Amino acid sequence: MQITKSSIATTPGPPDWFTGAVYIDTAAAPSADSRISASSVHFTPGARTAWHTHPNGQTIYVLEGVGLCQHRGGPIEVIRPGDRVFFEPGEDHWHGAAPERLMTHLAMLEVDAEGNAATWGEHVSDDEYDAAPAD
Repeated sequence: MQITKSSIATTPGPPDWFTGAVYIDTAAAPSADSRISASSVHFTPGARTAWHTHPNGQTIYVLEGVGLCQHRGGPIEVIRPGDRVFFEPGEDHWHGAAPERLMTHLAMLEVDAEGNAATWGEHVSDDEYDAAPAD
């Protein structure tokens, strides 16, 4: 058996990428041998990403709480523990917690050849977020 002790601290989500309080724990980081990135992302109620895309797509797996996600032009979807969401490469989208609930998901993606994980856009407005269905 081999156990690798975590030496990476929980980091706050950068305000350019998130609205509200978000915390990130790195599970896997790209290296010379792998382009895989995985993070456990913790959203406080109402917290969410900005609009963004991923060059090779992204899968999120909801671990706890209730969340919301949307791709540009589509409806806002409610997501719960055990739900998996795949965003296609280049698909403009956002995801985060429901207004009154915490949400944690595992975010998994492959960076591109230059090491880019995402291209970040504008913040999701309160009006866009408030269009969510009740959880």
